[in-house]
Amino acid sequence: MKLNVKSLRFFGGFVCGAAASTASCVAALSIYKEKIFHGKEEVLEPSAGVVGRYGFPLTGADIRFYANHTLSYDQARRTPRWVAEHISAEKLYGNADRKRCKFKPDPNIPVLFTARNEDYLGSGWSRGHMTPAGDNKYSEQAMAETFYLSNIVPQNFENNSGFWNRLEMYCRDLTKRFQDVWIISGPLVLPAVGADGKKTISYEVIGKDDVAVPTHLFKVILAQRKGFPSETLALGAFVVPNRPIGFNHPLTEFQVSLTDLERMSGLNFFPKVDRTRVPLKNLCNLDSCRLMSSKEFSLYIATRKIGSAGNVFKLDKAMSELKEAGIAPDEYLLKLYEAKKKEFASKEVPEYQRGH
Repeated sequence: MKLNVKSLRFFGGFVCGAAASTASCVAALSIYKEKIFHGKEEVLEPSAGVVGRYGFPLTGADIRFYANHTLSYDQARRTPRWVAEHISAEKLYGNADRKRCKFKPDPNIPVLFTARNEDYLGSGWSRGHMTPAGDNKYSEQAMAETFYLSNIVPQNFENNSGFWNRLEMYCRDLTKRFQDVWIISGPLVLPAVGADGKKTISYEVIGKDDVAVPTHLFKVILAQRKGFPSETLALGAFVVPNRPIGFNHPLTEFQVSLTDLERMSGLNFFPKVDRTRVPLKNLCNLDSCRLMSSKEFSLYIATRKIGSAGNVFKLDKAMSELKEAGIAPDEYLLKLYEAKKKEFASKEVPEYQRGH
């Protein structure tokens, strides 16, 4: 039986009106309240009572919205709980340049709970994006907001620039085969089994603000392909150790079931997906989940270095590094190299001599 505050007041007035004395009124009301709070009857609006008089603790885990990502923040660990984003082919093209972006505390996070750049300096850990800057070339604002430290976790340098980077590139490549791709990423602190067989959770913290270093990172990918007679939804969930991972480890090695990841993280992913209407397919069965090979990745990095080279020395250095690795430049890279050389050569010629 449910009882609200009004019924309690009514009963109190009735008893006190019928009682012969004040003492009997208080006694009768006390007996009735004892039956309510120690019996099986439920009191509505408990927050209106003395327990919630001054409010309840604020965790900061409320959802925060940005131009192209959304997150929930962990104030105790100074890292995000999860970060969600949406990418498409259109969002991957534009003039936004990460060189104009700087890591900085999120102005939406209370100062008491924010991480700072100083926490990362000399820590041995890199500032790892959960929503990567490369997913937001269409908007300077969207890209700049990915550099808020609310979107960052302490990440192993080699993992950040290597395996995790290739995973992010795979997500962008999915937009060639799917119209829409939703991605949720975040840190995990998972238990380890000790010599005594007991499970314990242990993690490092860095800086004066005690920023938590995750033992693992997760990424959940939901890709949608529109078509007739029905659309296709494919999902892949991955848990990646926060350590160096070589090219001999395929992405499928780190694939887990969505249920297992939900159990690890305490999160319920994509709760609005109607799986009875559109069954979820295994992304790695449908799309192979192949990451760039060592050669492909080296060519990609060399292309980026040559494209951003500011002088002939850096241009030639990028090309020599590639040759030292025993990798022959492809046609696109050679054309880019020659174009950059001509660009630098033209700058060396006085302006009045150009065109003569």
